[in-house]
Amino acid sequence: MAQEAQPLGAFTPFAYAACLLFSLFGMLMLDWRHRLFWFADARRAAIVHVVGVAAFLLWDAGGIALGVFFRGETPYMTGVLLAPELPVEELLFLIFLCWLTMNVYTGAVRLLERRRERA
Repeated sequence: MAQEAQPLGAFTPFAYAACLLFSLFGMLMLDWRHRLFWFADARRAAIVHVVGVAAFLLWDAGGIALGVFFRGETPYMTGVLLAPELPVEELLFLIFLCWLTMNVYTGAVRLLERRRERA
């Protein structure tokens, strides 16, 4: 059987992590530019972010224990596991997801407040 071509070569196992890091950089830039979450109140953001990521990790642990969640095989992930069936990329994704959620929430609240002020 012929081996499938690897378009990214040696970089292939890091592709997903690199995309997540790039996305996290985007969240950082939006947050910095508009002072949405971390740049608005770092202490509050640290608490909310850690609690949010921890809650999702507990959710993942429950799903893994029940056999609902499992690690898919793909050449685009590093293969590094934090726990059985929990790839390191999942942690990066959860950090991104929580940051995205808080940036969107804070941005939406500000837009709605401005809209009410103008009305």
